[in-house]
Amino acid sequence: MKSIKLFCVLCFLSINLWAADFGVLLETTPGAGGNGSNGNFDFSMLLIPRLSVPVGTSGEVFVSAALKADYENETWSAAPELLRTEFSTRAGSLVFALGRVQYTDPLGFIADGLFDGARLTYDTEQAGTFNLGAFYTGLLSKKRINITMTGEELDSFNSEIDYSDFAGSYFAPRRFIAALGWQHPGLGEFIRAKAAIISQSDLGDSRLHSQYLALNFAAPVNLFVFGLGGALELIENDGDIGLGLAGELVVSCNLPTAAEDVLSLRGRFSSGTTEDGDIKAFLPVTTIYQGEALKAKLSGLSILSLDYLARVNKNFSASLISSYFIRSDLATYALYGDEGYFLGNEFFGRLIWSPVSDIQLNLGGGIFLPSMGNASPKADPVWRIDLNIILALY
Repeated sequence: MKSIKLFCVLCFLSINLWAADFGVLLETTPGAGGNGSNGNFDFSMLLIPRLSVPVGTSGEVFVSAALKADYENETWSAAPELLRTEFSTRAGSLVFALGRVQYTDPLGFIADGLFDGARLTYDTEQAGTFNLGAFYTGLLSKKRINITMTGEELDSFNSEIDYSDFAGSYFAPRRFIAALGWQHPGLGEFIRAKAAIISQSDLGDSRLHSQYLALNFAAPVNLFVFGLGGALELIENDGDIGLGLAGELVVSCNLPTAAEDVLSLRGRFSSGTTEDGDIKAFLPVTTIYQGEALKAKLSGLSILSLDYLARVNKNFSASLISSYFIRSDLATYALYGDEGYFLGNEFFGRLIWSPVSDIQLNLGGGIFLPSMGNASPKADPVWRIDLNIILALY
């Protein structure tokens, strides 16, 4: 009897191992950047194993991790990181995911990244798709999630990992996020719509809480796609309550050329702080950098950008973007003083080449020119160049 049980266990293990999908990625990014003639070299390398195992007929366990090594400011650092790791299962129109899962708000600049928690999605045939999520940030890597809602959090993000105090220097700020969302692929058979209510509660000492109402709409018209989105934020900071605003307008055109190229005009606005204090600088939960060279936070800034993307063939594509930065007030983004609203223009281009499915090379470079603004026209330009290489080892 024992031998029969052992045989059944071995068969079960062999079936699951045969069904599992395993892979390893190696990602390296040498780069350099700086101000004017002053520049610094930096380097990062990630080794990312991943494993996907089916569970029953409708479930899956996905595990991915990374060992990351960085060289920056003439200092080496290394740390492990758990990436997307979740159990998901489907029951009819319901999909449930638990673990370290991906969440992105309808606008893509309020809360975006991997979060620890649970997500429930319900797909209807007529009314669209509804989703509900509850997430915690205190066990994430601070460098990955990039939460800098307060000055203390910004200082913590910019500080290096202290291996003598790993728990105190590695993890992100402790915040709880709840999100209720809805999306429809063809509202009125014409408009793609997304909406979400997001609540962020500070579990640390700063007691900075915020709630968001986000809407986003997109409509294709012949060769064009028109997009309009906005967010209303209620900010509570130690009993001081105010409103933050953000919006986005996008017009994209699929050009009638032999290459698969797209020309896009994007205007993105975020409020600054008014004199009476009723309107505050818009505060996203996660910092999504605006600009590749400037790397500014979308708080008290507005950006007007023109983006050209061309896919020459299935192996090669190129992009060029021009972005002009304008301050919404003179105090929130004070890196260039408090004299003028117009910061300057950034030009940035990328070349992406994937000769085979297992290799991708991404070369990017650009420059931000304060001389094209009135905030600090004599300031040194900010430049950045990097080469990202991704290899599928297995």
